[in-house]
Amino acid sequence: MFYWLLKYVFPGPWMHLVNRPQVEGVENIPAKGAAILAGNHLSFTDWLFTPLMSPRRITYLAKAEYFTTPGLKGRLQKWFFSGAGQYPIDRSGADAAESALNTARKLLDEGRLVGLYPEGTRSPDGRLYKGKTGVARLALETGVPVIPVALIGTDEVCPPGPFRWRPRKVIVKFGEPIDFSRYEGMGGNRFVERAVTDEIMYELMRMGGQEYVDVYAASLKKGVPSGSRPDADRVPETMAG
Repeated sequence: MFYWLLKYVFPGPWMHLVNRPQVEGVENIPAKGAAILAGNHLSFTDWLFTPLMSPRRITYLAKAEYFTTPGLKGRLQKWFFSGAGQYPIDRSGADAAESALNTARKLLDEGRLVGLYPEGTRSPDGRLYKGKTGVARLALETGVPVIPVALIGTDEVCPPGPFRWRPRKVIVKFGEPIDFSRYEGMGGNRFVERAVTDEIMYELMRMGGQEYVDVYAASLKKGVPSGSRPDADRVPETMAG
């Protein structure tokens, strides 16, 4: 119920008024059944604009910090994200990554649309960064289609830094579903998973017009060389980071 209040009562109508969002390819969202929506990640607002323009509910995996922050702010965050139907995950290591993938599998088994961000965190500078392979593994193991979702303008609505909301136009593009059935039975092969991930990232680059950078955004933010962590390639793709 809370999810639909957000969409149709507040802030949904207000977002339509202030940002005049435009949608393309909404016909690519299946009327029923499971699918993975893999999007670029420019802003905290991405997870608000994508469901706003989707005829079906989208469930995201959210980082656990949104549910465990102490104090009044933490309680409000937990209430908000829980009410919006988001699922908390711990992103601290390889075991946590597997737990997150298990949660996503369960949601897909229920026929839901699951939203993921292959970059794993928000872009620090508006460019598109190397995708983590969790989305590929999930697609290969479940057999569900992957719908690329390119957002344009959300980084202008809510740039990194102190929270502020600007009246900038937003475009949400839902691409044609990508079928990876040609790789059936090859889940767990890291070369195949990388090829699948790169195909998704290429489509996002083509749809959104972003410059592509072949390093992990999280590694860039932390000053850690890409690939220096054994679990770096599969850290869960969450709602925001």
